[in-house]
Order: sequence, then structure tokens, then C-alpha cells
Amino acid sequence: MPEQSEDQSKLLSLIAPGAFVLLWSTGFVFAKMALPYAETMTLLTVRFLIAVGLLLVISIIWKARWPKSINQTLHIAVAGILLHATYLGGVFAAIERGLEAGVAALIVGIQPLLVAFVAGVFLKERVSARQWLGLILGVSGVILVVWSKLQDGLGTSLGVGIAVVALFGISIGTIYQKRFCGEMDLRTGAVIQYTAAAIPTGILAFFTETMIINWTGEMIFAMAWLVIVLSVGAISLLYLLIRKGAASKVSSLFFLVPPTASLMAWYLYDETFHSTALAGMLMTVLGVALVNLRPLKRFGLRTRPS
Repeated sequence: MPEQSEDQSKLLSLIAPGAFVLLWSTGFVFAKMALPYAETMTLLTVRFLIAVGLLLVISIIWKARWPKSINQTLHIAVAGILLHATYLGGVFAAIERGLEAGVAALIVGIQPLLVAFVAGVFLKERVSARQWLGLILGVSGVILVVWSKLQDGLGTSLGVGIAVVALFGISIGTIYQKRFCGEMDLRTGAVIQYTAAAIPTGILAFFTETMIINWTGEMIFAMAWLVIVLSVGAISLLYLLIRKGAASKVSSLFFLVPPTASLMAWYLYDETFHSTALAGMLMTVLGVALVNLRPLKRFGLRTRPS
């Protein structure tokens, strides 16, 4: 029996990280699938609230521990607003305004580069020459892709700007969560974070949107995927990975997210990358890979689902 358990653990460590990255990548294409049927903030608010209900049930059944103090709860809530309301809100809003899903994935996919830069310059963390090279390559690649897409009339400057806000949201949120929320239980922490994120998105939806959702079959499928597979399923998978000590492998594979999301968007929505944009994509993937080979110990990648 011990041997069987060890074999299962090894199999999990090999398969689960890749599965997690694959799930993360689907968030961009399913956002594009859902947005024709609901406005951004309305869609996210409903998604967050459904996820809260499901994760609350999971937390009660599994008797997950809750934060011991109000201060810790507030820290988790702030991280949730940055990582969910700002990041997801920015990604969804950018796609709603015409930015291709693959390009949105690419822009926010340089998050580890930005985290490395912040850690190196402002937090005095050591950043190697290889990581600085990765930063230069990654940012240059994104600029090349965005320039090429805008030249082709695909997307708007506003959409790009909103995606950049999402990038800063996930980057700042990563550092904040690493600094203040390292001990949170991922299940109860997610309940708090999604609840906190639903407040600003709900307010924006109330004052700026019609709050109407067209519940077509495609919309129901997209919402079910976003909530069950991503907000709940990926959270549970991540929790299992951390318990098994394999979470670091998710970070090491994170540079595969932009090309994976782009491949899905090509298959589902005929999004393509011409020669200039493709060169930029490859530059960015290489740049993130260079930074990701040995993640910063203290301020590594955020391994939270989209």
C-alpha cells in the first residue's frame, strides 16, 4: 500500500501541474464565450457570488479553518480585490472592448516579469542577469504583438490599457498575498476573496451596466465552466498540489499559458498571429521562461486560477 500511495503521488506531481495550467488558460477563451451575453461587471459579480456559495459548502464539509483575526481577514479581502476584481475585471473588460483573448493572455502573462522587477528594484531581492534578460525580451515581445495587432485593426488602445491595469492588479496582488496571506486556507480564503471582489464589481455593475444576462445554452455552459471548473475546481486542484508539494511545478510551467490560450482562441475564434506578432509571442514566452526557470523564493508566481 505505501508503494501504491507513493506511485499515485508521483503521478499527481507529473500530471496535475500541467492540468492546472491548462485550466488557467481556458479562462481567457471562456471569458470571450460569455461576454456576448452579459456585461463584464455583471458577469463577474454573478460568477463570484456563485463561487462563494459553492466554496462555502466545500469549506463547511471539509471543516476548513478560517482566519483567526479580523486583520488577517482584511488582508485576504484586499488581495481578493486585486487578484479577482482588478485582474479578472481588467481581462474581461479588455476582451469586451475588442482585445483578442490570446493578446490579453499574453499581456497579463508577463506578470512574473513585473513581479521580478518589483522584487529586484523596490524589495531588494536579487535578480540575476538571466532574469533581467527575460524581462527585456518579455516586455519587448508584448509591445511587438500589441503594435502588430493594433496596426491590423484588432483591438483598441483602450482595451490594451485596461489589460495593463489587469497586469498591475495581478502583479501587486501577488506580492501582497505572498506578504500578508501566506498562511490562509485556500478554500476559506477563496470565500473571503470572492466575496470582497464581488463588492466593487457589483457596485460598478449597478451604476454602469444594465445587469441583464441572456441565459442562452452557451452562456450557461460558459458560466458553469468559469465557476465550477476554474473558480472551484482549479482552487481544489491547487490545494491538492500544495499539500503534495508540487505547487512549484505550476509556476515553472506558467510561461506556457499565453501560447496555450492563444492556441485555444485560434481553434475556437480563428484568432491568428501573423509573422510579426508570432515573433513577439515567442519573445515573450522565452522571456517569461527565463524568469520562471528559478522563481524568486519569496515573491514567486501567483498560482491562483483565473
